[in-house]
Order: sequence, then C-alpha cells, then structure tokens
Amino acid sequence: MAVTGRRRSWRWVVTVWLILVAVAGGLTLWVRDSAEPRRHGGEEAGATPSLPEGWESACAGATPDGNGQALCFFRNR
Repeated sequence: MAVTGRRRSWRWVVTVWLILVAVAGGLTLWVRDSAEPRRHGGEEAGATPSLPEGWESACAGATPDGNGQALCFFRNR
C-alpha cells in the first residue's frame, strides 16, 4: 500500500506543477500583451520608397512572365 500512496502523491505533485506552469504562462502572456501598445494594420505600413532615377532604361530588357509581370533588379551605389 505504500507504493500506491507514493504513486498517488507523485501524480498529485505533477498535476499541481502542470497547473502552475499553465497559469504562469497565461499570466506572462497577459502581462506582456497589456504592456505593448495596440497597433492597427495600417499603422505598421511605412511610406512606399520611390524608384531610383534611370530605372526605366535599366529594366527595359526584362522579360515578362505569363502574367505580364517582369522582375528587375536595380542596384545603385
């Protein structure tokens, strides 16, 4: 009967530990989320950068794909 008591107490310790870990994780997420300022999707987007001068002539030889879009790399130093 002593073995059954040990197993039961071991299960109790593991159960309490799992509950504490779950509660602590939930509290951590709650505190972290409440400390961050709320952002909306439009606020995160920055201004679209303008294309450098001369990009039309540098990308004139780009071959369009099936959708009519072409990919052109332009490097300016």
